[in-house]
Amino acid sequence: MRVGVSPETGKFLLLEGETDVDTPALERQKLIRSLNHLKHQSTQAVIQAFSGPKPLHRNYKFWLGVGVGGGAIALGGVWISVERGLPDVNDVVTYVRDGTITIKAADGTILQQQGEATHEKLKIEQIPKPLIQAFIAAEDRRFYQHHGVDYQGIGRAFVSNLMARNVVEGGSTLTQQLARIVFLDQQRSFWRKLREFRLAQKIEDKLTKEQILERYLNLVYLGSGAYGIADASWVYYSKPLDQLTLPEMAMLASMAPAPSVYSPFVNEKVAKDHRNLVLQRMRDSGFITPQQAQEAIATPLTTKRSAPKRLTREAPYFTDYIQQQIPKYVSPDLIDRGGLTIETTLNPNWQQIAEEAIKKTIEENSKGQNFDQAAMVAVDPRNGQIKAMVGGKDFYQNQFNRVTQAQRQPGSTFKMFVYSTAIAAGFTPFRGYEDAPYTVDGYTPKNFSESYQGWLNMRDALTNSINVIAVKIMMDVGYQPVIDTARKMGIESPLKPTPSLALGNSEVNLLELTSAYGTLANKGMHVKAHGITRILGRDGNIIYEGKFKPERALQEDTTAITTWMLRNVVNNGTGGAAQLNDRPVAGKTGTSDEARDLWFIGYIPQLVTGVWLGNDNDDPTWGSSSTAAETWNKFMAKAVEGMPKEEFPKRPDELEGRKPQIKVQPIKAKNVLYGRVNSDDSDDSPRPRRRRYQEETSSNNNSTNYRPRRSRYRNNSDDNSNEYRPRRRRVITSQQSDSSENTYRPRRRRVITSQQSDSSENTYRPRRRRVITSQQSDSSENTYRPRRRRVITSQQSDSSENTYRPRRRRVSTSQLSENQSTPRYRRRYPSADNNSGYSTPVRRRYRQSSASNYSPSRRYRTQNTEVTRTYTPPAPRAERRAQQYSEMPPAPRAERRESSGE
Repeated sequence: MRVGVSPETGKFLLLEGETDVDTPALERQKLIRSLNHLKHQSTQAVIQAFSGPKPLHRNYKFWLGVGVGGGAIALGGVWISVERGLPDVNDVVTYVRDGTITIKAADGTILQQQGEATHEKLKIEQIPKPLIQAFIAAEDRRFYQHHGVDYQGIGRAFVSNLMARNVVEGGSTLTQQLARIVFLDQQRSFWRKLREFRLAQKIEDKLTKEQILERYLNLVYLGSGAYGIADASWVYYSKPLDQLTLPEMAMLASMAPAPSVYSPFVNEKVAKDHRNLVLQRMRDSGFITPQQAQEAIATPLTTKRSAPKRLTREAPYFTDYIQQQIPKYVSPDLIDRGGLTIETTLNPNWQQIAEEAIKKTIEENSKGQNFDQAAMVAVDPRNGQIKAMVGGKDFYQNQFNRVTQAQRQPGSTFKMFVYSTAIAAGFTPFRGYEDAPYTVDGYTPKNFSESYQGWLNMRDALTNSINVIAVKIMMDVGYQPVIDTARKMGIESPLKPTPSLALGNSEVNLLELTSAYGTLANKGMHVKAHGITRILGRDGNIIYEGKFKPERALQEDTTAITTWMLRNVVNNGTGGAAQLNDRPVAGKTGTSDEARDLWFIGYIPQLVTGVWLGNDNDDPTWGSSSTAAETWNKFMAKAVEGMPKEEFPKRPDELEGRKPQIKVQPIKAKNVLYGRVNSDDSDDSPRPRRRRYQEETSSNNNSTNYRPRRSRYRNNSDDNSNEYRPRRRRVITSQQSDSSENTYRPRRRRVITSQQSDSSENTYRPRRRRVITSQQSDSSENTYRPRRRRVITSQQSDSSENTYRPRRRRVSTSQLSENQSTPRYRRRYPSADNNSGYSTPVRRRYRQSSASNYSPSRRYRTQNTEVTRTYTPPAPRAERRAQQYSEMPPAPRAERRESSGE
């Protein structure tokens, strides 16, 4: 409001366009009349002074007029200056302290407050009436009578303080205190007091008495970090406001003038005396009866201290993540001004369930499986909202968030991108690949079981988490298509285009991996994972609103087929521990090299959840990814309670002839080596053909430095009375047997007969057996069908026919056998007596000589004859095969730590 002087009449007037709408019209008119009256009086005094017989300087009326006029002008200037410097009184409604941030959950509950903020704000209806009366009695007994400034109260306080010679009572009203909290600082000066008076009057004009009380009781500082009566109730008594007793309410009201002096935590006696004073004033004001006051005064002063709620956090890993996201959407100036309210996506119930699941897993398995940390995140795949987040076992010991900050190798969980890309390229889930030794450009993937299963289709390979087949599929599809698919599904971390990418050698974080799996749950539509829905300013205006548009990453038929394959992983494969009783689940386990990282990412149509277990220092664990699947189940089994059951999209009926949605870019490797698997072998893992060594020594020299990989058991006694039965066992019969048939079915056994046997037929069907007959046998036929068998006959046999059909067999005859037919396999058979020609071309050549010329590298002793063999070096073809298994160059250093996967 600005005041001017009319040039025509000389009277004070309000200037046009400068009227303050907040100043009442009656008050403005009073001000104008007062100024005009002072001007008139001063003018009359001057006129009378000049018209009188006395000189001007001797006329007291002159000086009186000058004083009154000057005072009026000075008072008007001060008033105008005070009005100009006052803030907008509307700010008292939306006031918050600088630098404050409030983070709320999806249901509106406060998760965290930063700065000197009131944690819990109440409406006037929620505040107990005795508590309101206690503050009125303690601070402003004439609150309902004055208009912002209580002049009677100021006079009463002045007299009380003068008589006590100390400040025992203040003259500020509750309205003045609210004005001081909202707009002014706490320094004491005449100028600040004038502004406080004027602001109190303007607040009274703007707000009702109930609104003033509500704002004051929510903002007043009551010591120990408590802002507002609700926070103070928790700090001093650890209970909500509606559970306070009358003495406790009086205690809170008594601390308002000076919390540092009247706090029970500082001086219990002083605090109790001041509490009793408030109770007496409530009695004098008629708020309570004398009996109530007497009983309350007699009550001992008790407290139960707790930390302010604004200093505590709910879901601390999540709120810490939210604070890191705020600067992306709000300018630093708005953050410094404070008053921001962050509305988030968190579900408090699910958050509590997730924290309990992680805690239980660590308590039950951390010691036995040697992992110290765990993390979990749950995301709604339809809108990308983060519903729960646990970044570790204890935030207050370690604030590192393993959901968003830890970059770890995903292991076999990355295979989902390889198979999704292959399905999108038109591959069928029943396309076959051989699970066998495989080396590409020096990199050799290995299965977690260290065994091979031969030919499998893609679905079974994913179910059993076969690493070799995953690499072969990616080589057929190409590095770049797999990387592009991962990018569309939400992976932002760097990905290396190498063969080991299929097994998860590139590091990712748990949040982006879980969000990528959510693309499958959302029928191929990807929505970026986020935790903020809205950011509100101090005035309640929307500063930011999180609206993320879904983007198509995969076609629906591709996601339906991939989900069908991942459901089989849970139902029949490595993810069985994640099964839910009432609804279908799809997901994938993952284990990095030496079990350093244990993963499980699983989903239902409404929710996708990821779990990681491991150590921050990258130490290997002793567990498996099934533990992660069990943790997933602990959370999901409770989270889905009351959630409607939804089915996954149905897999297309036609799998053959699907139109490719992406173009494959097969990798042409420089060097590819393939192995072979024998399902009949007792060992599950294929072994390369063992190399033969040539060694020639004297026949009389029985000692040799060469000791084969599989040790030989010899018997040098004449009667062969001793029998040896090692783990890899030979059976030796030293005397004639009366049994008509000797049948042995051991595992990896060799049989040596040292004397003539009367049995008509010896039938042996062991695995990997060698048979040596040292004397003439009366049996008419010896039939052997073992695997990898060598047969040496040292003397002429009366048997009419020896039929051998082994696999990988070498046969040498030291004497020509009558009626001996040619074996049906690709080997050369030189005879020591007649040098007969070779039957078929083979890869290796064998030389046979008598015991007088060579000392064998492998020796077989009998009673009468010693037969030896020596071998020439392998043919070039066999040499390449030996090099494949025995002299393979080591993998590059960057790929040596591959993911073994489950």
